[in-house]
Amino acid sequence: MKINVNPAKGMRDFLPLEKEIRDYVENSIINTYKQTGFELIETPVIENIENLIGSDGGENLKLIFKILKRGDKLDDFSNMTENDLADLGLRYDLTVPLSRFYCNNRAKLPAVFKSLQVGNVFRAERAQKGRYRSFMQCDIDIIGEKSSTAEIELITTTSKALAALNVDKFAIRINDRRILKSVILSCGFSEQEFDNVCIILDKLDKIGMSGIETELNAKEYNTDSIKRLMNALTDINLSGTKCLNEYGVEAEVVDNINCIINSVEELSDRKYKIRFDFTLVRGMGYYTGAIFEIEYEGLGYAIGGGGRYDKMIGKYIGEDIPAVGFSIGFERLVNQLIDENFKVPNLQKIVLLYDVENEYVDVLKTANNLRAKGYTVSVYEKAKKLGKQLTQFEGFGYSGYAIYDCENTEIKEFKAEN
Repeated sequence: MKINVNPAKGMRDFLPLEKEIRDYVENSIINTYKQTGFELIETPVIENIENLIGSDGGENLKLIFKILKRGDKLDDFSNMTENDLADLGLRYDLTVPLSRFYCNNRAKLPAVFKSLQVGNVFRAERAQKGRYRSFMQCDIDIIGEKSSTAEIELITTTSKALAALNVDKFAIRINDRRILKSVILSCGFSEQEFDNVCIILDKLDKIGMSGIETELNAKEYNTDSIKRLMNALTDINLSGTKCLNEYGVEAEVVDNINCIINSVEELSDRKYKIRFDFTLVRGMGYYTGAIFEIEYEGLGYAIGGGGRYDKMIGKYIGEDIPAVGFSIGFERLVNQLIDENFKVPNLQKIVLLYDVENEYVDVLKTANNLRAKGYTVSVYEKAKKLGKQLTQFEGFGYSGYAIYDCENTEIKEFKAEN
């Protein structure tokens, strides 16, 4: 029987050079978040299935990897439905596990808890380029703070994490689910139509205004409602948040989003922009207030996003707790950095080559001396075709080499980047 040596569909292997970059980016993000006061936690990749299914995760609920019951629980499965067969599932994001974690550990946490969580999540996506079934997320969340200070801190802290990686071609788009609902309902759409209208609005950057109108008409919504919404889109595009009161948006909501935008602009030092975007929707059904995304210049997709989810924790404990989070799209960020030929800074990685007749203990002593000087050193036997061997190691991410001289027990040739 021939063994398939490829990873399972939608999963990936990482070669050393890529893993080196991934680890550096992950550690850089974690260190920035820790420096700004966020506390690193860890939650299991497996959650009780009822917590995942009841989480208002939008389309992601269809992508849960479910885990079959085991042993005696499956003795008689002839009358079981799909939901009866599974009692556990792999987490599809880090927000649902965080909410459960907070409820379980609330007594041990501060009144306002600033959480940092990094880990893999799993979705049964249709495997294709850029879409994986297992991928890493880097989340920071603030639980227990109802004011806009939480959004301001999350946005500026995430921007610091990107700046630490010399990422500067990005901007923040921000909206509020309450603004979306007020405007759409004021145009005559019903509560039942709201989610589908949002899905269409979210396509504006891809299909334009005419495409939005075409899709709304295809759904056979009320003609007057469609016309009013198209006028509202034009109005908001020209006036920003200034006209929102005309569409039933409460003054408090408008003041809140303006406060976030103005505060972030002041703190950004003009290194990035933040702008109000009424057509920003985000797919998670659990968002209750401000929502935001990071757009990277030249890409057709976001490299991060988040929002406020004030109702999720209340589902567990019967008491609403304010919460807001921001997640960096780690995979998209790393892939973009690799495409831009990202180099791990200050990494002096060299290979020490020796002849088979050399005294191996002396070779290792020489390697240790180089390591003491700050170099990362790998030791390999020298090949007959030295040029080809050095080219290979350069392709593996090595920035230099050293060749050991057995007669003088020292290095006879050395090359490394300054």
